[in-house]
Amino acid sequence: MEVTVSSCDVREVLDLVADKWSLFIVANLSDGPRRFTELKRAVDGVSQRMLTVTLRRLERDGILLRTVHAVMPPHVTYELTPLGTSLLHAAAPLIAWSNGNLEQVAAARAAYDAG
Repeated sequence: MEVTVSSCDVREVLDLVADKWSLFIVANLSDGPRRFTELKRAVDGVSQRMLTVTLRRLERDGILLRTVHAVMPPHVTYELTPLGTSLLHAAAPLIAWSNGNLEQVAAARAAYDAG
């Protein structure tokens, strides 16, 4: 498999998912629409401001859809678009690799830090 990352366009798209929170948010929307507060609880460590910024960016990039529900009281839900679902499928092996190798990464870091 040939992988080239020379194009500015490729770097721009990779920047979309290479930040600290985007993949966590996308993964947490895999089971369907969620409200802001549900995402805030599910994504450990994200601040309210950073969650808002990341959701807006993902919406702008076509990864998720923001729906305002005209009920009393009004509320907003976020859900993956077809593009977001395809991103989730593409990222799933990376997420699985991360989950399967956490201990090895931690051990390597400890060995490196020990000198």
